[in-house]
Amino acid sequence: MTERTVYFVSDQTGVTVETLGHSLLTQFDGIQFNSITVPFIDNIDKAYEVSKRIDREMEHAGVRPIVFTSFVEETIREPLLKSKGLILDFFEAFLGPLESELQMHSSHTQGKAHGMVDMKTYDARIEATNFAMDADDGRSIQNYDRADVILTGVSRSGKTPTCLYLALQYGIFAANYPLTEDDLESGRLPETLLPYRKKLYGLTIAPDRLRQIRLERRPVGRYATAQQVSFELRSAERLYKKLGMFFIDTTHFSIEEIASTILNETGVERRVGP
Repeated sequence: MTERTVYFVSDQTGVTVETLGHSLLTQFDGIQFNSITVPFIDNIDKAYEVSKRIDREMEHAGVRPIVFTSFVEETIREPLLKSKGLILDFFEAFLGPLESELQMHSSHTQGKAHGMVDMKTYDARIEATNFAMDADDGRSIQNYDRADVILTGVSRSGKTPTCLYLALQYGIFAANYPLTEDDLESGRLPETLLPYRKKLYGLTIAPDRLRQIRLERRPVGRYATAQQVSFELRSAERLYKKLGMFFIDTTHFSIEEIASTILNETGVERRVGP
């Protein structure tokens, strides 16, 4: 498989440029992208150091690195433009056309894209994230009345990361409850969840993928055996269908797609976000 090194370089945390860059790279199958994030490049000296690093990678690999950047300040961007990488700068690509359309110059304020313009939105995300962490893995059941949605499924099916994404991105109060072997053998919903039946949403995953994930976490014992994984998934999906629950197979979906599907099918409204 072809390999290419990809840099995500930013004057702040790099989250924005990573998100946009990865979205583009997913369109290219058959290439293994080795990602390197370089955050907080907020002066020329740091920019020159990154430029040298990119050049060294070019000499070592024989192909130029792909470099995604998000610099508003042109003087900091300039050293990178002189490097031997393929520089793809999101601000450079979009600010010019926007300035032309809006007939005004942008402020070119460094780091402004990451500023907390709306404190109410920021607080909502933090509150939702704290809720998701407190209500993770069946904890804080007494607070389920506050939950917008409760994800359920077998161990390692993607419940926790999905809850955190819903909280951080949309301010959704998402809890998650793991289905135990006893729950699955009984074929009934745990009594703890009965009052919240309408808030439940199920996650499932392909047996081979779940077994791979579990082997990395706990390779010894029944936990990751093919027989145990197959039993748990069959039982969970049977329960979802018996109860008429919405559920999604997470195997081939990104966390963004999983979250969007959950919101669309449950009708839960976003508190914040686009």
